[in-house]
Amino acid sequence: MARLEEITKHLERGDVPLEESLRYFEEGTALVRLCQNLLDKAEQVVRILSQNADGETVLLPFDADA
Repeated sequence: MARLEEITKHLERGDVPLEESLRYFEEGTALVRLCQNLLDKAEQVVRILSQNADGETVLLPFDADA
């Protein structure tokens, strides 16, 4: 994420030559894909363990809106 922020700052300044901007864009795009893949995997893995009324442990799906 820190590298993405750095790349964004460089690109937003607008003073980077076109070839360098393209390299930053390619690197940023690859990092975004990597981060999205990591988030997708984390979403699959993250589950909330809780106990039901009978004291049994149940696995509930992660609710990002909660």
